[in-house]
Amino acid sequence: MRYKITFSYDGTLFHGYQKQDGYRSVEECFENALYNINNHTETKIYASGRTDKGVHARGQVGHFDLDIDITLYKLKCALNSLLPEDIHVIDTEVVDDSFHSRFMVKSKKYVYYMNVGEYDPLNRNYIYQYNKELDIESMKEGIKYYIGKHNFKNFVSDDCIKEDYEREIYDCYIERDKDIIKFVFIGNGFMKYQVRNMVGTLIKVGKNKINSSDIEKILNDENYKKLVMTAKSEGLYLEEVNY
Repeated sequence: MRYKITFSYDGTLFHGYQKQDGYRSVEECFENALYNINNHTETKIYASGRTDKGVHARGQVGHFDLDIDITLYKLKCALNSLLPEDIHVIDTEVVDDSFHSRFMVKSKKYVYYMNVGEYDPLNRNYIYQYNKELDIESMKEGIKYYIGKHNFKNFVSDDCIKEDYEREIYDCYIERDKDIIKFVFIGNGFMKYQVRNMVGTLIKVGKNKINSSDIEKILNDENYKKLVMTAKSEGLYLEEVNY
């Protein structure tokens, strides 16, 4: 039977979502737990996508198949008892065998938090401590250029090789609450470092190092990739996945 789960995790002590030899990963923690639940049978979990080292999730989604008969409540309890404290299963449900948590995604929502006020050591792993003022109005103008269908190759990590770099951003915007700047991105999919590079480039706009209109140039001309900057990972959250 196929199960879909929604879960959250604190990415601080993980080397990313994906399983990697010699490093702690979210995927490995889940598969170790599922091995014990599924009668000591190796069980693969498929997530909606990977997150990088230090990136958090409030609404990650995954699916897996189990050979045993277990209620949804007991499955949730079993997973949470076997998983480390920095991962938590929020919801479990039975889905059709045709469901796939990655290939059936309609949209994802990522949120990035940045502190432009006094350094906050208690939130240093959860909010990027930039701790300097920025030109927020110019950043709000710049973020509008990301909306729509674009080739985002210039905003992707060099080691992320794709046949197609076109993605669609349905909506993106910036909000400010006192000293906390919140960047929101909603789209049909995001590639490695894409959100962090989009935020980092907006920070350069806010520092008046580049113009807001330069974002349009970066989207359309590979010669402008040198203007892209990568924001730190700790401020980024996978907020929601929709199917």
